[in-house]
Amino acid sequence: MTVVDLARRVGLSRTPCLERVRRLEEQGVIRGYAALLDPEKLGAGHVTFVQVTLGTTRSDALDAFNRAVGDIPEIQGCFMIAGGFDYLLKVRTPDIQAYRRVLGERVAALPHVVQTSTFVVMETVKDSVAVALPDESAAR
Repeated sequence: MTVVDLARRVGLSRTPCLERVRRLEEQGVIRGYAALLDPEKLGAGHVTFVQVTLGTTRSDALDAFNRAVGDIPEIQGCFMIAGGFDYLLKVRTPDIQAYRRVLGERVAALPHVVQTSTFVVMETVKDSVAVALPDESAAR
């Protein structure tokens, strides 16, 4: 979106809008800009969520797991969970056969993994990268 379009949308003129955007960048609220890619066209349309349980949750075990997850490109998201398991992974692959290989060869081999449970996405209803603000005035 251009600054002019953004300014019009939030009810400001171009210069104050640009100043606010720059201030948000400097404060780290806006961390960067990215292109939104179509995973289907990139051969990564199959989505699974994987519950991961570790054998221990000592700090060194968590650190080892966290570092190792970064080496697996198919893992699109990794979230530490407070609940009945330790991590939730979002995994993208071309198809179920590729997912099975990633699970068996890479995810199960991550440090301290003792159990996984897979949930296959049948349809994506909503998948947003935007953060919703409680009120548009909060961005001002």
